[in-house]
This record gives sequence, structure tokens and C-alpha cells, in this order.
Amino acid sequence: MAKLSAKSASEQSFIPLMQELAGAYQAFSLYDAEGLRKSGSDLTPSQARVIFTLGDSEGMTCKDIGDITLITKGTLTGVVDRLEEKGLVERWSVEGDGRKTIVALTRRGKRAYQQEFPRHIGFLKEKFDRLSASDRNQAVALLEKIKDLF
Repeated sequence: MAKLSAKSASEQSFIPLMQELAGAYQAFSLYDAEGLRKSGSDLTPSQARVIFTLGDSEGMTCKDIGDITLITKGTLTGVVDRLEEKGLVERWSVEGDGRKTIVALTRRGKRAYQQEFPRHIGFLKEKFDRLSASDRNQAVALLEKIKDLF
């Protein structure tokens, strides 16, 4: 790896891409959270991601939820704790493997999913519908390439 100075580092051609990618992520995150606040769901973005990931499933391991939501193990434990306190999820250990925990929606959690997921997708759809199908496909392809780099 070539040694860079502060000046040469700031002149790297990928810097504008990096800044736009970070800006797009921040803008999306703020808008996503705004949609949850407006819905009155009382879910944080992390809690909503867990509820939406569990969806109509019979339950998932914490590892699988973390892999899909990109929520770290330590943070996920707290998120699941709070969802459990709200009566939206339940969890149990896998028989024979106490290290594995399954998390599933309760009846109340399933109602929250059925109400909040379509509402939230509708909220996001307003923005994504401003892009053509071609633009969305191109964005997905480029983001996959970037993800694969890392």
C-alpha cells in the first residue's frame, strides 16, 4: 500500500464517492426514523428493523437477525430486550444448544408488523418512486459492487 500524506489523501479520486455514499446513508437514516416517528409506532429504527425482519417467520436466531439487519450482537441484545418488554417478541434457547436463542414475534408483535411494515414501506415508496426503474436497478448494481469491495 502506497504511503499517503494528508494532502495526497485528501486528493484521492474516490473521496467524492465516499462523501456522497455517507451523505446518502445519513439522509436515508434520518428519513427512515422520521417515518417511524410520524406513524406513532413507538418503535426505534433498530426495533423496527428487527420486527420487519422477523415478519411472518416462525422466529430466527439472533445471529441471523444480526446478519440481516446489520445490528451488532451487543446492540441487538438490548433491542430485543426492549421489544420483549413491549410484548412484541419472545425468545427461547434452542434445546441442546443453550448458546442459540430464537426470537419470534408474539401475537402483538405480528399485529405491529402487519400494521407498521406496509405503512412504513408506503412512506419510503414516495421517495423511491421518484427514481425510474432503470435508476433503481443501476443504484442496486453499483451499491452491490461497492459492498463487494469491502
